[in-house]
Amino acid sequence: MMWVLLAFMSAALLGCYDFFKKVSLKDNSVIAVLFLNTLFSALLFAPFIILSRAGVITDGAFYVPRVGAETHLLLMLKAVIVLSSWLCGYLGIKHLPITIVSPIQSTRPVIVLLGALLLFGESLNLYQWIGVIIAILSVFLLSRSGKREGIDFVSNRWVAFVVLAAIFGAVSALYDKFLMRRLEPVLVQSWFNLYQCLLMGLIALLLNAFLPSQRGRRFHWRWSIPMISLFLGVADFCYFSSLAQEGALIAVVSMIRRGSVVVSFAFGAFLLHEKNLKSKAVDLVLIIIGLLFLYLGSR
Repeated sequence: MMWVLLAFMSAALLGCYDFFKKVSLKDNSVIAVLFLNTLFSALLFAPFIILSRAGVITDGAFYVPRVGAETHLLLMLKAVIVLSSWLCGYLGIKHLPITIVSPIQSTRPVIVLLGALLLFGESLNLYQWIGVIIAILSVFLLSRSGKREGIDFVSNRWVAFVVLAAIFGAVSALYDKFLMRRLEPVLVQSWFNLYQCLLMGLIALLLNAFLPSQRGRRFHWRWSIPMISLFLGVADFCYFSSLAQEGALIAVVSMIRRGSVVVSFAFGAFLLHEKNLKSKAVDLVLIIIGLLFLYLGSR
C-alpha cells in the first residue's frame, strides 16, 4: 500500500530531522534556531505558491490552488498548533538527551488513538488496548532511566515541555485528518509553513522587545540548521501525501511515523554518545512492541 510506504519514508526522515535539531540547538538560542527553521521551511515551499499563481504550474502534486479566507483561517490554526508543539519540543530537546526525548515523542500515536476514540467515535480492539498499555508502561520505565541522569520526570520542567509537545503534535495529527479530507497536501504544507514563519517572526520580535534577557542569547550558525527544514519538509510532504491516499488511517500513519525514534536513537547512541543506552534500549524495544500491537490492531 502506497500510503504505508510513504509513512515509513516520513518516519526515516523524521529521525534525521530530530538529530539535526539536537545538533543545532546545542549551546544555541532556541528562538533563533526555530525562527530560521520556519523561515527555511517557508522558503522551501513558497516557490510552489508563486509558480502556481504565475501559471507555470497548472496541475499535479505541486500545484497550489487558490482558496478563500475560511480555508486560510483553517491553515493559520494549523500553524498555531504546530508552532506550539515546536516551541515546547525545541525547549525540551535542548535540555534533555535525544534518547529521552524521542521515546516520549513516540507515545504520540497513543494520544492520537485516544483522540480518535473520543472525537471520531473510533473504538479500540484488543491488540490496540495491549499496544496502549505497553506504550504507557514504557514511559514509566523510561522515567527510571532518566533518573540515572538526574532527570526526574515528575518535577523536571523540560520533560513537561516534551510531553506538551507530544500532546500538541497529537492534536495536529488529528487536525490533519480533518484537513486532508478537504484540501491538497501541497496547499496545506505551503501556506501553513508561511503562516508559521510569520507567527514565529512576530514571537521573536516580541521576545526581543519585552524580554531583554533574550537579546543576550548567543546564536551560532551551523549548517545543520537548514538540514532541519529540508528533512522536515520532505518528511511532512510524504506524511500529507500518505494521509491523502484513499484508505489511509491516521492512527496507523501516526504510529509508523513514531518509528523515527529508532533512527534518532541510533544517532544519539553512535554520534552523540549519550548515556545509559542499555536500559533505554529495553524501553525502546517495549515502545516498538507497543507500536507493533497498535499497528496489527489497526490493519
